[in-house]
Amino acid sequence: MLGPRGERNLRRLIKIYDTTLRDGTQGEGVSFSMEDKVRLTSRLDALGIHYIEGGWPGSNPKDLRFFRRMQDVNLKHAKLAAFSMTRRAGGAAANDANMQALVEAGAPVATIVGKSWDFHVAAALDTTLDENLAMIEDTIAYLRPRMDEVIFDAEHFFDGFRANREYALATLRAAETAGAHWLVLCDTNGGTLPHELTAILREVTRHVKTPLGIHVHNDAECAVANSLAAVSEGVSQVQGTINGYGERCGNANLISIIPTLVLKMGLDCVPASKLKELRDASRFVSELANRKPWDAQPYVGDSAFAHKGGMHVSAVVKHPETYEHVDPGAVGNHRRVLVSELAGKSNILWKAREYGIDLDRDTPDSRRILDRLKQLEDEGFQFEGAEASFELLMERALGRYRAYFELDAYRVIVEEQSGDGGPVAEATVRVRVKGMLEHTAAAGNGPVNALDHALRKALEEFYPNLKEMRLLDYKVRILDESKGTAAKTRVLITSGDAQETWGTVGVADNIIEASWLALVDSVEYKLRADERRRASA
Repeated sequence: MLGPRGERNLRRLIKIYDTTLRDGTQGEGVSFSMEDKVRLTSRLDALGIHYIEGGWPGSNPKDLRFFRRMQDVNLKHAKLAAFSMTRRAGGAAANDANMQALVEAGAPVATIVGKSWDFHVAAALDTTLDENLAMIEDTIAYLRPRMDEVIFDAEHFFDGFRANREYALATLRAAETAGAHWLVLCDTNGGTLPHELTAILREVTRHVKTPLGIHVHNDAECAVANSLAAVSEGVSQVQGTINGYGERCGNANLISIIPTLVLKMGLDCVPASKLKELRDASRFVSELANRKPWDAQPYVGDSAFAHKGGMHVSAVVKHPETYEHVDPGAVGNHRRVLVSELAGKSNILWKAREYGIDLDRDTPDSRRILDRLKQLEDEGFQFEGAEASFELLMERALGRYRAYFELDAYRVIVEEQSGDGGPVAEATVRVRVKGMLEHTAAAGNGPVNALDHALRKALEEFYPNLKEMRLLDYKVRILDESKGTAAKTRVLITSGDAQETWGTVGVADNIIEASWLALVDSVEYKLRADERRRASA
């Protein structure tokens, strides 16, 4: 099958451009710390994403710090992109503060958003149509020799094309003349329908020769469909976010787009071997965003391959393709049978494979791990984003776990004092370390911080390398909102040292106990990791 530009679909490479770290964070309730962004970038790179947009270095200090930090991170596959807007009206790109911040960020790719809708030029920029064209051309021409690639995002392109066809095309030609490597057509308001989008794309391809990309929002529930329709019309770059996070109704969901491109459209995209990581990647991003995963999310949701009806179950057991459009294992998911004895067995087998445990041999070791895993997941534990806790779980189940310290007791007091100061938190910890009882107390900025300080105070004399460890992030999720303040709580802690970053999890009825469990796992993982490093040195 040939596309409109003569490419053979079977061999076409579609470049995936992820903007979760910028556009995704504009979604309500979505926020990432700088350390989250570093972890996410490494995870997306490992998935095989081609471009990762890290943020807007000229807009806020956190994004600027992120790009500086990323200068020391070696990406194996992805190109890091920095986002900005065209230079200001009436100025010059060479003197524009946004341009300077973009170049200083050190990212090899610059993505520039510019207005392509005449209404926005007048109403938002308050400038002339000719000046907007000059802003686009001047900005890209300035960046072209200073960056490896320059991408032009034509904001509101489809609305602009419907309102003033010639001007919308003129914005693309201005970017093309200045040397843009990509022209990305944006459905910023998310209201374009697939048949409208394809008709406009066919017209655009008659007027520009630069490779095209697509960036669509989901306000009419058409973001994925529009992205796929654009690819069918010859577009070679697809922009979107993991899980569809984004402003208002979100962006095009890359977790749906990627497997559709590879498995259904026969196109090259991320490496086929990486498709099996899609579910884990989706959950990883959900955990760091502190968002509950969408059970019915296509391809990767818990319900995506869940079968309940008796007729369906009978058919699926014989021939899975009767009620499954793809092999769930191809995207790292698993089949679930919700009713019948077979459901339990099926769940166990697929969960084992998900965590790399071969249950076919039915060894006592693997059975112990699975029994413990099932028990913990019933209690509310989830190990996506908490890799360190899962490693410790396996070690405990296999009998290879060695405790570096044992808890005797801990106590936390939060005291409201008179005066202008806030509440004061103090923690007392008694632990046995190498046969000695250590009893310490410490204050902190809240009960968890106080516990952390008290535990470190007890352990650092015996394990001085704990001074290198930092708690980078702390997230809390209520697992059953209907129980109010009596609800069970899950705590996810991100920690790191000079060598790596890791996540741990704790679940309990008491938020302090859940925090303690995650904190202890974090400390023990650090001590184990240091021991392994010394052994391999």
